[in-house]
Amino acid sequence: MTLKRQLFVASLLMLLIPWAGLQFVLELDQALRQQALQQLEDQASQLAQTAGDRVPGMPVITPQTPAIYVEKLNSPINLDGYSDDWPGYDEGEQFQPWQTAAPSDGPPANTTQPVLRWQAASDQRHLYLLIRISNRQPVFFNPGAPGQNHDRLRLWLEPAENDLTPENQPASWLIRTPAPGRVYGITTTEQTPDYRMNGYWHSVGNGWQLELKLPRPAPGSRLGFAARWQGSQDLEYTSTATNPLPVLAERNPELERSLMSGMNKGQVVRLIESGGWVVAQQSTPSRQERPDFETLSYLDIAEHIGLNALRALVQFYQPTPATLAANTHQLTMDSLPGKGLVRHDDDSIWLMTTHPVFGGRTLMLEQSLDQLLTLSGSALGSVIARSTFIIIGLTLVLLGYASWLSWRITRLQRAVSASIDQDGRIIDTLPASNARDELGQLQNHFARMAHRLHGYNRYLESFSRRLSHELKTPVAIVRSSLENLSHSDTQEERSQYIGRAAAATERLRQILNGMSEATRLEQSFDHADKETFDLADVITQATAAYQALDQQHQLSYTGPESGISLTGSPELVVQMLDKLVDNARDFTPPNGQIRIGLEQTGHDLCLSVFNEGPPLPDSPGTSIFNPFVSVREGREEGHLGQGLLIVRLIADFHEGRVEATSENYNGMSGVHFRIILPATRA
Repeated sequence: MTLKRQLFVASLLMLLIPWAGLQFVLELDQALRQQALQQLEDQASQLAQTAGDRVPGMPVITPQTPAIYVEKLNSPINLDGYSDDWPGYDEGEQFQPWQTAAPSDGPPANTTQPVLRWQAASDQRHLYLLIRISNRQPVFFNPGAPGQNHDRLRLWLEPAENDLTPENQPASWLIRTPAPGRVYGITTTEQTPDYRMNGYWHSVGNGWQLELKLPRPAPGSRLGFAARWQGSQDLEYTSTATNPLPVLAERNPELERSLMSGMNKGQVVRLIESGGWVVAQQSTPSRQERPDFETLSYLDIAEHIGLNALRALVQFYQPTPATLAANTHQLTMDSLPGKGLVRHDDDSIWLMTTHPVFGGRTLMLEQSLDQLLTLSGSALGSVIARSTFIIIGLTLVLLGYASWLSWRITRLQRAVSASIDQDGRIIDTLPASNARDELGQLQNHFARMAHRLHGYNRYLESFSRRLSHELKTPVAIVRSSLENLSHSDTQEERSQYIGRAAAATERLRQILNGMSEATRLEQSFDHADKETFDLADVITQATAAYQALDQQHQLSYTGPESGISLTGSPELVVQMLDKLVDNARDFTPPNGQIRIGLEQTGHDLCLSVFNEGPPLPDSPGTSIFNPFVSVREGREEGHLGQGLLIVRLIADFHEGRVEATSENYNGMSGVHFRIILPATRA
């Protein structure tokens, strides 16, 4: 087993501690929920008895009873024909809590037929109706031709059976208008305006909308309405021969106040008719307050994070809660669970129980699980959250440390494998490590070893490649000369072939001498010591020696005679200058000028050699500083192109660079070599 797996398995043993803690928390959560559910059932029984004392006077709304649900308003509605101030309004309108009816002669065959939708709301003083007809352009009433077909609305109102008096009798109204705007109801019996019923007729989209206000009917009253325009194409929600008018279903404020006194914090109670209509709903705010993170310490923040994570983990192992639409005014009683966990639309989890009430009604009581945790175990939950957070933190630290060690070892292994190919050649170097532990020291040792092997490997490859390239031509000449020598008939031909073989042999000797010179120079770099010396003094003395030895050219020096410091090897610098001057002599015509210069530019030194003569050939892709590159036309014998290679090697040793350009210098055309070296001020 690898070290990574061993450390991983050892770290996994620490997970047994949070697993045991989680099992304890789950058992504790189950016990708390069972105890809370029992208390919730006892409380629901008491609230059901309170509600049963007040519901006998309320009408019973069965599943077969048609109903219009009246929303509760906190402020009056502005009658302007728009629905933006109605409960549940949303910009998208798909969330508008419409109630819908189909045409009186059956459901619409397609979506292009007119559809009647409505809402009802009350502010305890007035009843508001919002009625919309879709998929129909309105035809307004023409006072000059009242018999023509036009769009109109009929309303019927019947008091409750126990509220019939001579003053409180069934009534009906007709609403029509010649143009959009303010409208009033017209009593169908007296054909007079009833200004208590007023509203606003407004065209919207592909239909029209009517917003009405009338005095609030007594509880238990029945209301029906129908939109009509021609023939049997009527949209109605009203009575028929066998069906009475829809009853107005609304929340009872007195009953809600009586339920409020028996509730605890973080609870929601609903009284539901057998038809699913919510006729009472009350909720109490939770005691929990959102923490102000600006006043919390880091430990408190960590505690809150751990407690929230623990809650999420406990909820994950809890039984799957049933879905309950908490923000609706009608519930499906068949799918309503008797008790257990339920999930609201906002993903909050509640503990719910139900209890029967007089008249086939149902009381539903819910308790927030967050409030339950606060009431029954906040201190214990805090301790568990802190312990779990510490255990998980220690486990993550151990896992992270094991993964970090394994990652470092794996990275070192990959780096070593990537630096060596299948043939055993060093193809790359290892990166150095800044770590001071044993793994860091091991990586640094590997890096130094790979660097040395890589340098030696490059030297061997370049040596063999250059040697093979240069030996190919003279060896071929010797071979062809010897073959032709055996077939020669005259002494003159044999002498010619012998001469060619001797010249090729001399070429081989020069190649071997040149190779040994460059090889010895590269090997000497490993043992050369750098020192700080006066470069100007060295260049001045070397230039004087060149002038004394060469009488065929005009050599001159431009620059300071002393005071320019450089860290490096003075012997190698002189050798580099020798190669540059020798190269300049080969291309400078007799009595031509060779100028040596030295100057300091910023933090760099520039050593230059200019020779009068032909410019550099235009040979893109080939550098004259590469091995075995020579541009001497017709004068290749004895020149292997090693001189400028040695110049580049010595410049690289001094961390400098070399460049050559063809240019005019003081009216003379020639080649200008520059060696840029980093300066060291004494």
